[in-house]
Amino acid sequence: MALAPGPLHPRGGHVFDASLLRAYDVRGIYGATLFEADAYALGRSFGSVVRRGSPVETPKVVVGRDGRLSSPQLEQALVEGLCESGVAVIRIGLAPSPMLYFAERSLEDVEGGIEVTGSHNPADHNGFKIVLGGRPFFGPDLAQLGGMAARADWMEGEGAVEGCDVAPDYIAALRGGLGQADPDALSRLRVAWDVGNGAAGPLVERLCLQLPGSHHVLHSCVDGRFPNHHPDPTLPENLTDLQALVAAKSLDFGVAFDGDADRIGVVDGEGRIVWGDQLLALLARDVLAQNAGKGGGVRPSVVGDVKMSATTFAQIEAAGGVPVMAPSGHSHIKSTMKETGAILGGEMSGHLFFADRYFGFDDGIYAAVRMMALVAQGGRSVADLLDSLPRTFATPELRFAVPPARRTAVVAEVGARLAQEGHEPVTLDGLRLDGPDGWWLLRASNTQDMLTARAESTSEEGLARLVAQIDAQLALSGIVRPREA
Repeated sequence: MALAPGPLHPRGGHVFDASLLRAYDVRGIYGATLFEADAYALGRSFGSVVRRGSPVETPKVVVGRDGRLSSPQLEQALVEGLCESGVAVIRIGLAPSPMLYFAERSLEDVEGGIEVTGSHNPADHNGFKIVLGGRPFFGPDLAQLGGMAARADWMEGEGAVEGCDVAPDYIAALRGGLGQADPDALSRLRVAWDVGNGAAGPLVERLCLQLPGSHHVLHSCVDGRFPNHHPDPTLPENLTDLQALVAAKSLDFGVAFDGDADRIGVVDGEGRIVWGDQLLALLARDVLAQNAGKGGGVRPSVVGDVKMSATTFAQIEAAGGVPVMAPSGHSHIKSTMKETGAILGGEMSGHLFFADRYFGFDDGIYAAVRMMALVAQGGRSVADLLDSLPRTFATPELRFAVPPARRTAVVAEVGARLAQEGHEPVTLDGLRLDGPDGWWLLRASNTQDMLTARAESTSEEGLARLVAQIDAQLALSGIVRPREA
């Protein structure tokens, strides 16, 4: 729903649309729901927030953009808005989101950052990811920006613009993720990288030239049309090129990224997909072992989202950590890690967060480097590591469209029925219900007009019963899940 008409904006008289504000970022379809005027209004509003909270007259904000066709225009309008609110802008140019986060944390006197990106969404989508003071800027903070834009409640000023090449420092920090891994073992690694024509292409090419081992890079040419496959590594159909390359060259494993490289997908040497919860379980073992004895007797926390396997949380516990379940969404994971002092976090969607100096945000490229270190240091292949996890039977994340007005209503209706039946699901984010066969989850997507579901059991028969329970509840609310979802 659009905001009530407010003052006209300088760019085309367009009034900022509140429907662009999602839980974690600002997102829309370029030319249909998202325009340069929105980027300008966002810059004016965020710039005003930064100035009002800053101890200096002209605070600095860093800006980057992904490789989508609309990103240069949106970035230019964003920069104009920031400058006209009196903010000094540091432009890092074409950059994956993790490099923007790195710049915001590492550049001197920078107070916030905005990445222009459509992330893992279709090519005609675009949006903005925002950080302020090293923390994600989301939820009520974004709603505040919408209100400010509707009222044109902006500060005035004349901020300057400067460029900055942070890629060399970022690449050096990425290489630091290899840690103390055995150099000989690293030199023997053979890794495939599918950048998916996303913003990380040139950077991954440069990084691979500086990493030990043998590296094979796919689709590194930045192309906002994404001609080879959709930029979402959580969907199996987008990993077929990577699997084929791993098989053709007998590589140890392969990694893939979304359009802005904050998500990672992994396939082992046998071509099997290593899902987000499995990645977190494997990395948690390693990170917890490295941190053993450093907490003065206090067990470190590891955060996983509500969609993750019960096995993942059990593995964290067994490795000496405290498992913490959080709502899905990269901003929720980051915030929960801050609150709990967690040393690692992850989402089913492939966002991984290491509480290292510059990597408290989700960074798929850094996660790939840490996977290299994990394999080299432990002397076990990714396939062996995957086989070491307890076997369960689980659905992938089942995503299916629903009418916008029904997105949250259906979850509420199912929750009311479960309560009437005496069930007590976890309501941290949607509904997660445990039972004799395992567990199932139903939640409203935070980024699209969709419902998402997932189920896990110790047997195929149990999994079928859990999925049938989900479908029965959906049917009672008038929703039929497509069989392909």
